[in-house]
Amino acid sequence: MSNSLGTDTVSDRQSQGTVRGEGASAPSPRPRVAARRRGRARMRLEITVLSAPAILMFVAFVIFPVILAAYYGFYRWHGYGPATDWVGLNNYKLIFTDPAFQQVLWHNGVILVLSLVIQGPVAIILALLLNQKIRGRSVIRVLIFVPYVISEVIVGTGWSLMLQQNGAVNDLLSHIGLGSLQKDWLADPKLAIWTLMAIISWKYIGFAVILMLAGLQSIPDELFEAAALDGASYWQVQRRITVPLLGPTIRIWGLLSIIGSLQLFDLVYIIWGEYVSGTAGTSTMAIYMVQQGRDAGNYGYGSAVAVVMFLISMVIALIYQRLVLRRDLKGAVTEGAS
Repeated sequence: MSNSLGTDTVSDRQSQGTVRGEGASAPSPRPRVAARRRGRARMRLEITVLSAPAILMFVAFVIFPVILAAYYGFYRWHGYGPATDWVGLNNYKLIFTDPAFQQVLWHNGVILVLSLVIQGPVAIILALLLNQKIRGRSVIRVLIFVPYVISEVIVGTGWSLMLQQNGAVNDLLSHIGLGSLQKDWLADPKLAIWTLMAIISWKYIGFAVILMLAGLQSIPDELFEAAALDGASYWQVQRRITVPLLGPTIRIWGLLSIIGSLQLFDLVYIIWGEYVSGTAGTSTMAIYMVQQGRDAGNYGYGSAVAVVMFLISMVIALIYQRLVLRRDLKGAVTEGAS
């Protein structure tokens, strides 16, 4: 009996010692929390150091000029010396009551809609064709993309020379027996906007095609193989598989096209000039800003026009993001969902 009691006492002490030993050997959670905090602080420091130059450049060349333009927009300022002639909101009131601004705003809207309607379908069709295994595919891709990388000055100068009344286009029509089709492609208000759209489409269609091709490369081949096994035709595959999965790329291109249409300046300025563009029906908000601001010597009014252009572009971009890109942005945010 004494031996059993002694054995129980020894086993109890050993079990207590084991429990105490396990408790003493368990790591404290405090070092883990401290290490995690140090890791987060290091990550934040790295992000700050790496993003600081880009943020400074963005603030210096984007945010600060917008703030400065908003400031000068409240003055009648001639571009030199301090701005002292305060006019308040008169510049902005004049912008929205000026029929000339309403006209250029309409031109930008027409260019925006036509760019989406013309370039989008054509780019999708060309991308589908160039995504097939055809001979000379690489050469065709390069030829389509070349106009996009050519300078706007060269493009504008070349087309302005070819589209004059005695230019190469009318001369070609005359030589092939289509002299009745000769037109004043640049000065006729009924044709000038379509001439501009043809030049814009020729210039920027390559960028849209490259984007669409990149989107097509991201679609798994297994989907097309499964559709082929189910007996789907080529056009059924494109309508039900290719185009829906190409949707994010199309929507991103649409946003870029909208912003570019609202800020169009260089081609119109080079081909038509700031005065001819008004009578030809191709003037834009950027042309109006230069004409009424810099050329008129009223930089305060020009600054106000720049602010209005910025606000219009931002509002349209936000609405587009809210209504069109909403699903894509939700799909891109995975950290919060996890």
